[in-house]
Amino acid sequence: MGTLLKQDDKYIHQNKGVCSSAVEFEVNDGILRNVHFVGGCNGNTTGIGKLVEGMEIHDVIDRLQGVKCGMRATSCPDQLATALKAYLETAGS
Repeated sequence: MGTLLKQDDKYIHQNKGVCSSAVEFEVNDGILRNVHFVGGCNGNTTGIGKLVEGMEIHDVIDRLQGVKCGMRATSCPDQLATALKAYLETAGS
């Protein structure tokens, strides 16, 4: 699992095994907000952020974990799920 840092109201997860180097997000009352990937395929990562905006984090994890990118064992969506699981461990939810 990558590193999860907290900066003000934002969480930053250092991605592993994908083109994007990190994913930033906020969580308000279990709802995902302001998802932004650093690097990667801009259209795809922007689309992911818009699709998951306002979703409950457990639902995002259920939908995105295990998604692969080509021959890679992970993907940007999978890394977001990993980041959210790390958030839950940190938050104790």
